[in-house]
Amino acid sequence: MTCQRLHLRNLMVITGLLWLLGGCAVTDVHRGSALDASASWAMLPVANHSETPMAGQRAEAGLTTLLHQRGISSLAMAPRATPTGLLDLHGDRDLQDALSWAQQQGIRYGITGSVDEWHYKTGLDGEPAVGVSLRVLDVNNGEVLWSASGARSGWGFSTTSGVAQKLMGDLVGELPLNR
Repeated sequence: MTCQRLHLRNLMVITGLLWLLGGCAVTDVHRGSALDASASWAMLPVANHSETPMAGQRAEAGLTTLLHQRGISSLAMAPRATPTGLLDLHGDRDLQDALSWAQQQGIRYGITGSVDEWHYKTGLDGEPAVGVSLRVLDVNNGEVLWSASGARSGWGFSTTSGVAQKLMGDLVGELPLNR
């Protein structure tokens, strides 16, 4: 085998391994107009459509950090209705209440979304799998200004929180911000 063929073969093997180590991911982003990072923002409830209790709140906690990293310093947490149990889902009522609260506070943007998947796959390795959709709303009229969704899986040594943080980081990284 020539050196050139051997080099090409090694390059293909390394590329394949890097792809495998990253897990699988799919993302779609609707790119809207630039949003003002210095405006007032609110973390609105993230709906939990998964079978994992409190996955929406877990996503909110991770998003808070990611938004601060992107330069959004004025980020208020919208109050949530008090759940009566781990699986108590208020859904649209929570979002409407949070939007009303944000309007009263004079907040310009609200970020919300849903967790559609947050679990470990069954099988020998138990790989984590996460699916998330995010939306930035104009608090005054409810218009969707930006949206993104994605799904990512990891390997047996990964955690759902780590896979979710990476996925949400990729999505929030596409948020068009003016500073």
